[in-house]
Amino acid sequence: MSGNSISGKAAIVGIGETDYLRGTDQSILQMILSASMAAIKDAGLKPSDVDGIIPPPGFVAWDEIAAHLGVPDVRYTACPQMGGASPTAALINASMAVATGMANVVLVPIGWNGYSAIRPRPDARPNRRRFSAAFFDVVKNYYAPYGLRSAPWWYSLYLQRYVKLYNVPPEAAGEVALACRAHAQLNDKALMRGRPLTMEDYLASAYVSEPLRKLDCCVETDCAAAIIVTTPERARDMPHTPVIVIGGAEGHPDRPDELINRKDVLDLGLDRAAPRAFSMAGVKPTDMDFLQIYDCFTHIVLLEIEALGLAPRGGAADFVKDGNIQLGGKYPLNTHGGLMSQGHCWGMNHIVEATRQLRHEAGAAQVKDCELGLVTGYGDLGDASIAILARSTS
Repeated sequence: MSGNSISGKAAIVGIGETDYLRGTDQSILQMILSASMAAIKDAGLKPSDVDGIIPPPGFVAWDEIAAHLGVPDVRYTACPQMGGASPTAALINASMAVATGMANVVLVPIGWNGYSAIRPRPDARPNRRRFSAAFFDVVKNYYAPYGLRSAPWWYSLYLQRYVKLYNVPPEAAGEVALACRAHAQLNDKALMRGRPLTMEDYLASAYVSEPLRKLDCCVETDCAAAIIVTTPERARDMPHTPVIVIGGAEGHPDRPDELINRKDVLDLGLDRAAPRAFSMAGVKPTDMDFLQIYDCFTHIVLLEIEALGLAPRGGAADFVKDGNIQLGGKYPLNTHGGLMSQGHCWGMNHIVEATRQLRHEAGAAQVKDCELGLVTGYGDLGDASIAILARSTS
């Protein structure tokens, strides 16, 4: 392990999240401030203790957050632009900041009105949704004229290839959907709580764009979540068991800005990032006690399982069978319900859940005696981030 590794030099000490809703009266900023204050209080801190802020890409600026929270001295700020890979990349960025002394306490929030911006209630206050990224310019200019106007259509371009090339049965994706829905029943904040799912329900759901059925798609949600990152030394005096960042990396496909002309559309950024993260952490994929995998679509989870090295290419269908990814199985997956059934908070809710698990505070969804887990992020058709986390033993 190199001397400048962040392994063991940063800890998650505070977590917070709002409810996961379909329709809210709050603005994006209000939701982010609510989650941020919850995370700050959870860490036993005050806003004035924060000196680093990594805001969500495109929705709210760091200075808005600082001004409203009353953070007097921001020493560090950055903003990863990786779509759904941004929160986990931001965790790694915050870890680098505290490990190098650029900041002492870093707030990492994210939030959006992923439902109400598209389907606002007649009585709801105006709630702007802002996001800008080069990828969406590519989509607008090159894909939309051919009818590919939203995420299921873009993703189907290579997920169809994956399914056909490796004879992936629909039940494999169904196992992911069922695991997330089953785990959501144990989460008071899950949007899809009270709506159990069977394989028959899954197979009967309508196609959106093959191979994606309606129940292969994550749920549109208004929500926010946040974490606090500091050094393990400071964490010892805080209320909860620290969760230590022992490995992390990001990776990007070739080409990151475009899909059609890639040499291999199934070569993900995670194929590159995962080996680096595991090497930094000094652990193997099979050492994980749970998996919090970014699940914008069920088939993406299958691809990520393979990229992590838990199954060979095309082998995730066997990996997810027989309850292997449900609580009680060998690799419980998305124990909060994930983007599929808790809500779409860009994967920051995956980090919150991983932290809760490693604190041993996950209630009915607790993975017994867990010590190690991972979180992945996935964005813009292949950008990836990964964090490997451990329960502090000191």
